[in-house]
Amino acid sequence: MDFTISEKMKTILGMIDEFVDKELIPLEPEFLTRPSTSLRPVFEEKRKMVKKMELWAPNHPKEYGGMELNLMEHALVSESLGRSPLGHYIFGCQAPDAGNIEILHQFGSDEQKAKYLRPLVDGEIRSCFSMTEVELPGSNPVMMDTTAVKDGDDYVINGQKWYTSSADGAEFAIVMVVTNPEAGPYMQASMIIVPTDTPGFNLVRNIPVMGHAGEDYFSHAEILYQNCRVPQSNLLGPEGHGFVIAQERLGPGRIHHCMRWIGICNRAFDLMVARARDRIIAPDRKLATKQIIQSWIAECAADIQAARLMVLHAAWMIETVGKKEARKEISLIKFVVANVMQKVIDQALQV
Repeated sequence: MDFTISEKMKTILGMIDEFVDKELIPLEPEFLTRPSTSLRPVFEEKRKMVKKMELWAPNHPKEYGGMELNLMEHALVSESLGRSPLGHYIFGCQAPDAGNIEILHQFGSDEQKAKYLRPLVDGEIRSCFSMTEVELPGSNPVMMDTTAVKDGDDYVINGQKWYTSSADGAEFAIVMVVTNPEAGPYMQASMIIVPTDTPGFNLVRNIPVMGHAGEDYFSHAEILYQNCRVPQSNLLGPEGHGFVIAQERLGPGRIHHCMRWIGICNRAFDLMVARARDRIIAPDRKLATKQIIQSWIAECAADIQAARLMVLHAAWMIETVGKKEARKEISLIKFVVANVMQKVIDQALQV
């Protein structure tokens, strides 16, 4: 097990860090106070800069215009990009598009790749992933009510989904639906591509998260499918293989998300240290001289390092023994890193 960073990756990460510091972090005050749609021209300008630097779509195939970094390399990129909420979007590797690109590349037909994959990698369109249902637990996706029934050459989809991230303004959705209700629990569902302008695809609302409904890419939608008719050629992969395809997407996706969270931790940690060093509490005394502050900073540094190594180990496991054998490690990082991130941000706020 070797986590040594190659010279090539050191150069790439240095370029990304500099871009995030100079081009993205200064944008954040506007991003937080203005509608994101009003910043589209600025975002597009930054994306063109990234493409010119040949840093676009770091984890996507070279044949489609990406850098084709491996899982370990992209994990390090996600850590750097995670320092800004704009990072992944500006570099063309944001969820849910990143996961949709992976499964379109692995399971899509030639027609689907031409119509959806190439413009998605290029950043010309966006997509969403519609899986979580309103009345059923998202932690147990086997429980699903949305159905797709064959009618002639089409599927007719009925059901209700929510927390469909980035549906607002998306060109298409990849929808998880029950197509084979008589099969075993893990072979009932399929994935189907649904263009968002299809009659019967109804974006009911953007769901408020922590009081903010969001818009455009930065949103989570409730979707109602009412007799939504799409051709059977929109089926992604074999019928009944929805959960198999989902696992191909979700394992690596957790690596990307967890390293993004580590990037958030690093940003919060740096702000905490700067605050402790700068805050004057008495003549010739700074907040950093307080033992409890020193203890918080030390604990956060240790927690971040431990969580980071857990994620890199999980990524190494996926690359060496596969997603199935690494499922325990993948599950562990999901809640460990989330808890560390919450703790670090909370401690930073206290300081």
